[in-house]
Amino acid sequence: MKIKKLSLRNRIFIAMIILVLMASITITFVVVFQYKQETRDYHKDRLATKELNIHSHIKSVLNSRQNTWEVKTENIPLIFKEEIYNIANIHKLQINLYDMDGGLLISSKTGIKNDTLDNCLDAKILNQLSNTPQHRYVDKLKLNGETFQSSFTYITDNKSKDLAILNIPYLENDDFLAKELNAFLERISYAYLFVLAMAIAMAFLLSKYITKSLKKISDKINTTRLERTNEKIEVKDTSEEISTLVNSYNSMIDELRESAVKLARSEREQAWREMAKQVAHEIKNPLTPMRLTVQNFQRKFDPNDENIHSKLDEYSKTLIQQIDTMSSIASAFSNFAEMPAQQNETLNVVNIVRLAMDIFSEDYIFFKAEQDEIIAKFDRTQLIRVVTNLVKNGIQALVDQPEPKIVIHVGTEGDKVVITVSDNGSGVEEENKNKVFEPKFTTKTSGMGLGLAMVKNIVETYKGDISFVSEKDIGTTFKVTFPKE
Repeated sequence: MKIKKLSLRNRIFIAMIILVLMASITITFVVVFQYKQETRDYHKDRLATKELNIHSHIKSVLNSRQNTWEVKTENIPLIFKEEIYNIANIHKLQINLYDMDGGLLISSKTGIKNDTLDNCLDAKILNQLSNTPQHRYVDKLKLNGETFQSSFTYITDNKSKDLAILNIPYLENDDFLAKELNAFLERISYAYLFVLAMAIAMAFLLSKYITKSLKKISDKINTTRLERTNEKIEVKDTSEEISTLVNSYNSMIDELRESAVKLARSEREQAWREMAKQVAHEIKNPLTPMRLTVQNFQRKFDPNDENIHSKLDEYSKTLIQQIDTMSSIASAFSNFAEMPAQQNETLNVVNIVRLAMDIFSEDYIFFKAEQDEIIAKFDRTQLIRVVTNLVKNGIQALVDQPEPKIVIHVGTEGDKVVITVSDNGSGVEEENKNKVFEPKFTTKTSGMGLGLAMVKNIVETYKGDISFVSEKDIGTTFKVTFPKE
């Protein structure tokens, strides 16, 4: 069975704890090593100091006894017969004096055991003394679990003639230093425990703080879907890296939203185009035969009845009118599927818009124009369709409005014609503003939702633009602009 991988939060937590433990262990090792090094240096320096003081003391004794005894190797035991004990007692060290051949002359401890004091020095010690420039040699040995240093140096007379070999056995007593070290380690262990506790708390909070933002981003990414609206991430007081990640995600959400809108619009428009083509095809197929049949019947009918001609003419006209109506409906679907060819008629936009208003009988519809004549190139039928669709849309927004009002205004901005249709209706909901020009979108219980989509397609075909401004329960204003030429 595979071991589950640790989460980032747990890894940060464990890494910080391990880091603190490693730092504590490293510091402890350094402290112990430094202690041992200082202990070695302490014993080395202390032995050298003791050796120097004893040398000075021996020199002083030799100078004071030279009138009594001749200062030579053979007289050393006599010169230091009593004094060697005083020197050893003063300096708290054992003192041994050997002749130049390594034989024991005198010692401050005559009852010393044979395993701690040799009557004759090894040839190795004698060679080291004679071959080193300082004529000094320090030997180190362990005995019964204790460490001894034993120094060997020459004793000379006033004429620098070698008289004897001074041996100072030195016991490295570390009891006091060891107690100091143990006390220090005990104190520092408490400090380490406190630091470790603080590190655990800080590691927990820091890992939680770092992964909190990442967890939020992860949750948002997991819930991101193309087919629905995705919320952006808002994270405050984060690091630069997390902020960069959040900004990248929010940018991706914007791009995803745009792509989703374009894809949805494309899919809906494609579906409606296919449907429009099919409906147009199905409706147009019977129109021509119906028209020909009615016309043929009209020509061949035997008018025996004196009133039959008028009746037949009325019937034929009515039927032809209905056929034309069906053809117009089919053309509307077909126009949505494929925009008609541009008929760049030179026309007076003011007159055409006023003509489009004639089909509306409502007394709350008002028409205004900056000029009596604004000339532009546009298809007459398509311009009427644009205006009537916008006005119908405004009328439908005036439901339950006690004082309805629609204002159509025609003017110019530079080399462009501007037509605005304003109403004081219910307005467009905020969440629907991006869907107003989408095919099949409607907030009404009737209608196919093609009116504004058709208007947009017509205006854009003539290199124009349509936009709107709307406020809830205040009204909506649609603005159509297109070039004069």
